[in-house]
Amino acid sequence: MNGGETTRDDGLTMTNTRNMERIIRLKTVLDRTGLSRSTLYRKIAEGTFPRQVPISVHGAGWHESAINRWIADPGQYQDDGSA
Repeated sequence: MNGGETTRDDGLTMTNTRNMERIIRLKTVLDRTGLSRSTLYRKIAEGTFPRQVPISVHGAGWHESAINRWIADPGQYQDDGSA
């Protein structure tokens, strides 16, 4: 078995998701930050808010950890360019 997988008594394999990065969508980001949609996108353009990550052809979200870092210190956040 490789990292993060365990086999249950019934033979099914379960993957450990504790180390996986959660992706959150726009509504959740707006709710958590209190920003308006236009302010959020302006801040992304300025580099003062985390960039989105693509999750499908027409969908995008944000790494939850990046949003949490911004919430912890919004005035000091600078996008490091890694999305």
